[in-house]
Amino acid sequence: MSAASTRSVLEPSPWGQRFAALLVILYALITMIPLVWIGLTGLKTPPDAIAYPPKVVFDPSLEGYVNLFTARSRQTPEYMASLPPPTSWYDELVRKRNMVITGPSRFAERYMNSIIIGFGSTFLAVFLGTIAAYGFSRFKVPLKDDLLFFILSTRMMPPIAVAVPIFLMYRALGLSDTHLGMIILYTMVNVSLAVWLLKGFIDEIPMEYEEAALVDGYSRMQAFWKVVLPQAKTGIAATAIFCLIFAWNEYAFALLLTSGNAQTAPPFIPIIIGEGGLDWPAVAAGTTLFLLPIVFFTVLLRQHLLRGITFGAVRK
Repeated sequence: MSAASTRSVLEPSPWGQRFAALLVILYALITMIPLVWIGLTGLKTPPDAIAYPPKVVFDPSLEGYVNLFTARSRQTPEYMASLPPPTSWYDELVRKRNMVITGPSRFAERYMNSIIIGFGSTFLAVFLGTIAAYGFSRFKVPLKDDLLFFILSTRMMPPIAVAVPIFLMYRALGLSDTHLGMIILYTMVNVSLAVWLLKGFIDEIPMEYEEAALVDGYSRMQAFWKVVLPQAKTGIAATAIFCLIFAWNEYAFALLLTSGNAQTAPPFIPIIIGEGGLDWPAVAAGTTLFLLPIVFFTVLLRQHLLRGITFGAVRK
């Protein structure tokens, strides 16, 4: 019997595989164009960034990154002539535009706020979601379906619908413009997603594993820690990525509830002002740096991500 006749009808043909690979590569290239363009804009000078037609070939410059991390002031030519020679390359770069550096910008502070709030809320959401999902999966909870629907319904409303009540509540409790307030808010929003995702993963773990552990003398907590969690790590990784993406990119609550101490990077990047308007290289540089933690976190968990997303899709 020939190889062609023994091939499964579910297996794609070689030409079908090549066509699918071509579509995937084409889609990846198209989706990468905006990211590559943002990265290139961060390496342009302000005139090159707004040039028309857009410049694809240009002399790279770190002016955007210098403008992102520094505060500058325009001075008269007479004042610039009276200054001593520049002591650093970035000082020389700024002086070419008749400006002087007056101090650091607040981008680094806003960036650190995003890291604290984003990763802090993600950890709490996954931690609480794992415990709640385990309870819904393994125990007889009264009105379980109604409670799960209620938990999911908290994500059905747009953030702006509850922004004003949350603003008033936070102002009364003293949580406005605080790291704790933003971590609690993002945690509560992400817990519903974490519960629903993780419950599906834990449902796929046979209860016989835990029963065997309990027979061997493990407590319920030990069985959960040593048996269930290792089996659910793929789902936990996928859930953590989704929760972090929401907390990292969230804009509406961060704009309304923060203004100084706890403001994150998303509301800060669009208002970077340069000479005569938005400093597009600085905005692009900030956006590029803002993308890096998500990329690194996703790459770090990439081995678990695909398995976590497709876990339980096929039953043997």
